[in-house]
Amino acid sequence: MEVPLARYKSISLDQIQTSFRFPVPSHKVFSAKPLFSGYSFGFNRRKWSYPFDKIKCFSLEQGLQPRRPKPKPYRNTTNPELKETGETRVKKPSVGICSQIEKLVLCNRFREALELFEILELEGGFDVGLSTYDALVSACVGLGSVRAVKRVVNYMINNGFEPDQYMSNRVLLMHVKCGMMFDARKLFDEMPERNLVSWNTIIAGLVDFGDYLEAFRLFLTMWEELSDCESRTFATMIRAAAGLELVSVGRQLHSCVVKMGVEEDIFVSCALIDMYSKCGSIEDAQWVFDDMPEKTTVGWNSIIAGYALHGYSEEALSMFYEMRDSGVRMDHFTFSMIIRICSRLASTEHAKQAHAALIRHGFGLDIVANTALVDFYSKWGRIEDAQHVFNRMSCKNTISWNALIAGYGNQGRGAEAVEIFDQMLRERMRPNHVTFLAVLSACSYSRLYERGWEFFQSMSRDHKIKPRAMHYACMIELLGQEGLLDEAFALIRGAPFKPTANMWAALLTASRVNGNLELGKFAAEKLYGMEPEKLSNYVVLLNIYNQSGKSKEAAAVLQTLRRKGLRMLPTCSWIEVNRQSHVFLSGDKCHVQANEIYQKVDSLMLEISKHGYVTEEKTLLPDVDEQEQRVLMYHSEKLAIAFGLINTKNGSPLQIVQSHRICNDCHNAIKLIALVTRREIVVRDASRFHHFKDGSCSCGDYW
Repeated sequence: MEVPLARYKSISLDQIQTSFRFPVPSHKVFSAKPLFSGYSFGFNRRKWSYPFDKIKCFSLEQGLQPRRPKPKPYRNTTNPELKETGETRVKKPSVGICSQIEKLVLCNRFREALELFEILELEGGFDVGLSTYDALVSACVGLGSVRAVKRVVNYMINNGFEPDQYMSNRVLLMHVKCGMMFDARKLFDEMPERNLVSWNTIIAGLVDFGDYLEAFRLFLTMWEELSDCESRTFATMIRAAAGLELVSVGRQLHSCVVKMGVEEDIFVSCALIDMYSKCGSIEDAQWVFDDMPEKTTVGWNSIIAGYALHGYSEEALSMFYEMRDSGVRMDHFTFSMIIRICSRLASTEHAKQAHAALIRHGFGLDIVANTALVDFYSKWGRIEDAQHVFNRMSCKNTISWNALIAGYGNQGRGAEAVEIFDQMLRERMRPNHVTFLAVLSACSYSRLYERGWEFFQSMSRDHKIKPRAMHYACMIELLGQEGLLDEAFALIRGAPFKPTANMWAALLTASRVNGNLELGKFAAEKLYGMEPEKLSNYVVLLNIYNQSGKSKEAAAVLQTLRRKGLRMLPTCSWIEVNRQSHVFLSGDKCHVQANEIYQKVDSLMLEISKHGYVTEEKTLLPDVDEQEQRVLMYHSEKLAIAFGLINTKNGSPLQIVQSHRICNDCHNAIKLIALVTRREIVVRDASRFHHFKDGSCSCGDYW
């Protein structure tokens, strides 16, 4: 979802410092009000002997009580005249327990270390040393366990542990890394001494938590108190500027970095590349990258990701090959990005090369890269290869399962997608909202009406996942395929939230396919109010009017488009052959093989006409202009397919990417072209993947 950030564009660091109650959208920053209204942000320091006994865990306020061991009655068996003081009740620890805890943590066996710590909790009164507490903090961070944090802190309080500056910072880090930002902020405010590490820890935590404005306020306060800063702090604040998409603030930080002489720091440089990329200034990102004295793997990954983020897929691919030629070591993130870029470009050859390089560089078992491969192969018609990669993965996560389920669904093999989902549950993998989106889409594509409803109802009932707008849109599409428009409309009206644009768009598509003029008009009017500048909404309604013979209403839609300055652009399709992309426009005769391509199209049209193909006279779907109607036989996707048939081996599949949704005439034609040529043709249009094979399409003629 795109969020308007125009109100922030003129904000400076000074304005952030002076405006405490800054108006912010709730989705960008955690809260527009102070996290703790009872605290003063002037940081008037109070000192006490035992800062931990001032901490009140936020979780305790919600009724979650940590286990407190009952103190055992003290028995003095050696000297009956000795008084039972606090000192005599403290037992010297078994050196073996603490030493064993530290060794387990050193070996990253965090869970076992905390299980051993339970002995100290149950016995009570052990005098645990700083090194053991340090190890327990590492165990809590390693597991990310809130419960473990509460146990360790509770033990510190009960035993009167006095942390030094180092240990205070470690405990603060433990709260931050485990996501306990409320408690971390209280702890930070109550610290008797704070150094640069303390400030960096809490500021980085706020940035990771998404509370960017509060991070900026603390940064400015730190600057006033310490008059010092390090490269790591600047890198963190540049990330905050990227989170707010405030390029003006990012530029000020860039200026500070240069003045402080840390602009060549690798973390700062990579943060600047990321910030400029996310703020839409890819030229500045490239300038920072070019100026790096040593281009590391992270630097290359950052600039490649920046180009990919803004849709410059070919430039990103070119940067990848520059990275390879430079001799810099590529990691699994590099290959994951490139595979996803290849998916966008429909570049099978480049993806196969990336797959081979992935194995060659020792990342053949990497879960992220292999999941990207599953996603790529399944989208572009090579579901067997996707299944093979998936089967070879030694470790699978929810995202891996989601990619395979979605792949079978996109192929129109909904029954198999449902079977994989059932297998996922049998293996005790926990599905998320994306999993249900994939399986509901699979049911929709394959018209598995009953199973779709079962899954939709089981989301909240069995898995405690609230259906989102995207899930409702899938169900509306499923109902539309069954012709149940009244039920689809009732589902929208009964949603527990305000219907979103994709829900109304699904109803508009269902109305078009089922020829319901009135309901389509109603859905289109809803969309006009929500997305007044989105062209495809007007075009779908225009098609409904054209197909219904409502020429006057169709003319009114065209008049609205002209008044709003919206213009239907010519469709564009491209295909990659021998690792080179070839782009075609409708009626385009600029290609070097134009004559041969047009002859191939003519022969294909003649051949498929023997199988019942008839050109549709009224088919504007979805976003094509009137000029293209006059060149209907030579739409861009037909030219791209003809070129692919001429320049590839018999039987090899074709992958086409199209800028618009495919029209009815081309959809019917490509089904028959796939039949007569015995080719598998995959077309990625603006709405979904279409897998054409043996005269049919995976979408079931519903898109």
